[in-house]
Amino acid sequence: MPPRLIFALALSLALHGSLFLAGAFKRLSAAPPRPALQAVLRPLPEPETPPPDPVLKNTLEADETPPAAKPPPPAKTPQAGRRNAGQREVRVAQKKLSKHLYYPPEAVSRGIEGDVHLLLTLAPGGRVVDVRIAAGSGHPVLDDAAVKAAYAMGAVGETGARELILPVIFRLQ
Repeated sequence: MPPRLIFALALSLALHGSLFLAGAFKRLSAAPPRPALQAVLRPLPEPETPPPDPVLKNTLEADETPPAAKPPPPAKTPQAGRRNAGQREVRVAQKKLSKHLYYPPEAVSRGIEGDVHLLLTLAPGGRVVDVRIAAGSGHPVLDDAAVKAAYAMGAVGETGARELILPVIFRLQ
């Protein structure tokens, strides 16, 4: 075999070997992938109710002071009933929305959190007709995810409301 051919073969093997070794070192020095983050939307806590009066009372010990007269309970106004119904409708809507809501991967990777308040316009059967942002989070990624989830839930259920303000909270754990 001529010396020129031997030299060309050795040079070719050296070049190809160096490319192979460079790729192998690059794969060895790469950091392992980080575990994926998960975010969960939690419903609002239920309001606490005071404990009921005890059923059995000690009637053997006489009270020397007459019990103070209790003030009459405040008259229930139609607004108070509507307020409780509105809170119930918001809880039902948040529970249904949580099934369709996702935390955008871009927001997770950037560590973005925020609160979005949506204004839902509802048909008489509770179907979502229109969704608008009443108060944005300041991050379009979170605002868009909340709007898409509201449209995806389709209907809130049987409600008397025609419009509903729905808070959507994005928090990383």
